[in-house]
Amino acid sequence: MDHSTNVEEARVGSDLDLRRSEIISSFYGNMADAAKTAQQPQPVGRGEKAGAEFGYVGVDSVLEQMRRKAMKQGFELNIMAVGQSGLGKSTLINTLFKSKVSRRSVKPDDEERIPKTIEIKSISHDIEEKGVRMKLTVIDTPGFGDQINNENCWQPIMKFINEQYEQYLQEEININRKKRIPDTRVHCCIYFIPPTGHCLRPIDIEFMRHLSKVVNIVPIIAKADTLTLEERDFFRQKIKEDLRANEIEVYPQKEFDEDAEDRVINDNIREKIPFAVVGSDQEYQVNGKRLLGRRTRWGTVEVENTAHCEFAYLRDLLIRTHMQNLKDITSSIHYEVYRVRRLNEDSTQTHDEEDGHPAVQANGIPAHDVLSHEM
Repeated sequence: MDHSTNVEEARVGSDLDLRRSEIISSFYGNMADAAKTAQQPQPVGRGEKAGAEFGYVGVDSVLEQMRRKAMKQGFELNIMAVGQSGLGKSTLINTLFKSKVSRRSVKPDDEERIPKTIEIKSISHDIEEKGVRMKLTVIDTPGFGDQINNENCWQPIMKFINEQYEQYLQEEININRKKRIPDTRVHCCIYFIPPTGHCLRPIDIEFMRHLSKVVNIVPIIAKADTLTLEERDFFRQKIKEDLRANEIEVYPQKEFDEDAEDRVINDNIREKIPFAVVGSDQEYQVNGKRLLGRRTRWGTVEVENTAHCEFAYLRDLLIRTHMQNLKDITSSIHYEVYRVRRLNEDSTQTHDEEDGHPAVQANGIPAHDVLSHEM
């Protein structure tokens, strides 16, 4: 009786193993057939890699998936323009995007006045090109450098930048946070240097020394058509010397180069910074072509001609080659430094309150004045 029972169990076990083998064989066989139907690979030669025997997998399609998702979501870019009045900030922003996107173009004032204090004004646009949608925000700083006493004129701008970080941080730490947090952080600050031809002014050094620690700064020589080519080169070298002497790191920063290829590309850009640019939103007929430029008695300065000015290099850096990198550094470096500092301050503040001490931030600033400090 026991012997027959054991035989029966062995037979049932054998049948189950056989059935399992058939299911597995059928499963992989169907997958193989499907793969062959979708794409019929050529017979693998003796010298080819063994991995090729299994045919096309489709890992590379993740790029197309990412592209479709990005196209649906659209992109955001926030640019700040800083410089004293009369340096062509609005014109240059319009030239960059070939449309009236600057604040003064959209909301012109009946009479331009110099504000008594620095004002931070922003305006947003939805731009679409070849199916790619982008929300562009242009931030203007009227009043910067226009006062008799310009001491600490960088502080309102610093405060605005930190406010955007704080706003993003508060959205991020919410329990029920949004699926996609609106990004108002400043991705790039274009700093307009007056074409004096000598060296950086104290206000230029002070601004870039403080702000380069919290935002990507791209300095440019404004209205470069007022300088000769020799004066441009001399002025550029003097600016570079001043930046080195004051340990000011402008974008693209050497420490953020990801690999040797990036280093070669960015070294070429660093050689040209600060770009000597000319802006114009007027078109003129030049050799049978309609071109953006500035007409003078001795000819037309072509904005996009690199023999005339370096506007094309600036446009390529901001839009065509480094736009995503500007956003990545803002998020992973500048914002991250702010986030860590703020969370540490909150922790210190909690401990101080528990010990009966007044709420003070880690850097000694009162807790209610949360956004005016430098990272």
